[in-house]
Amino acid sequence: MTTAAHRPATLEDVARVAGVSRSTASRVIAGTGFASPAARELVTAAVDQLGYVPNPAARALVRGGGVRLVVAVLGTSAAVLDDPYVHQVVGSAARVCTPAGVGVALHWLPFGDPRSLDQLDGDRSVCGVILVNTTEELLEAVPRSLRGRVVSIGVGSATVPSFDVDNAAGSEAVLRHLYASGRRRIAMVTGPRWLPCAQRPVQTYRRLMAEAGLPERILPGDFRAARGRTAAGEALRRWPDIDAIYAISDDTALGVIAGLRDAGARVPGDVAVAGFDDIPLAGMTAPALTTASHPVGRIAVAAATALLDGRPAAPVTLFPSALVARASA
Repeated sequence: MTTAAHRPATLEDVARVAGVSRSTASRVIAGTGFASPAARELVTAAVDQLGYVPNPAARALVRGGGVRLVVAVLGTSAAVLDDPYVHQVVGSAARVCTPAGVGVALHWLPFGDPRSLDQLDGDRSVCGVILVNTTEELLEAVPRSLRGRVVSIGVGSATVPSFDVDNAAGSEAVLRHLYASGRRRIAMVTGPRWLPCAQRPVQTYRRLMAEAGLPERILPGDFRAARGRTAAGEALRRWPDIDAIYAISDDTALGVIAGLRDAGARVPGDVAVAGFDDIPLAGMTAPALTTASHPVGRIAVAAATALLDGRPAAPVTLFPSALVARASA
């Protein structure tokens, strides 16, 4: 069923029939954000009544635009495209795009190359871009003609909306859990220094250590398990009295556990270990890993939906992160 013989139902039609705002209808259809059960029922009924199907591909063809959404990932090498986190972003975006007839492509943005977005700027098949591992320099390099068609998973700007996890709050929950369990000599393995979103947990760690009158013990990391393994050895050599290590990625934390075992330290008996992300493997290790949740799928769905919807998103949308306490800490 359509609202008129000459056009399909629109999101505005759904909102009108349901008696809700356009933003509420959009959230219900996209499955993101808050909406009351009553609003969800009204919107669902309106969608069924009108036969509403989001079809940005058709709209793009009419206006001469593209029908391909690009997930563009900044990294020091193309190996960043193999990251399971990136795969989850692509898969989640595809769940939104495929029913709408929009393809999803993966693109590497070489770190330090401010012109790396120019190729996408000139590609008429591109209807939108999701930036991953975003830096301020990358945001400044977004071509003017791409603005309005770019969103970021990570740091954003006045012209590029940001969707990200509240990793500062998630890190605070983990660190307070370590403190509450009696740990007082807590080290941290960070993420890459060039990545702005990886600095929020570091700032949180420093603030909490200062508030508790505890020393800072920071080791650089890169989200990889191999770095976590070597960082564990470094931590034991530099601080033999260490009783906890917090790594801001689960992969790094699992590497930390391996490194502690290499050195004969018990987890959590001698050293508690915690991570961040709550990857599937985190609950299946021995001991199972204490961590904080990271709703990558929901974030990617929201980012892709904002692009396909064609309406400005909020400047910053943060998704909550919660403590997942397990045996390692």
